[in-house]
Amino acid sequence: MRMCTHSGTLILMENTNPRQFRSELKTYLDRAGETPIRIQRRDGDSFVLMNESHYEALLEEIRSLQRRLLSSSQALEGKAKDFEISKEKRLTRFRK
Repeated sequence: MRMCTHSGTLILMENTNPRQFRSELKTYLDRAGETPIRIQRRDGDSFVLMNESHYEALLEEIRSLQRRLLSSSQALEGKAKDFEISKEKRLTRFRK
């Protein structure tokens, strides 16, 4: 088992090799729904098999972090604009 983190949560990643992966494909596909599976070749190349929704969540987290980093760097460079709500727009939620 190998450990990695996602959103501050510790995830145990199971390890296997291509030969074992091929011989137990269905089992590994079922397990990948619960936890990522690391498949490592003899030459050192590694691949990760995981549930698609988990993969999409990782991509969304990356996009979110990129947006925050971009906005932080723009603020540091003085390129960011202050967000202001006009007095009229601020009070519209209280009018009926």
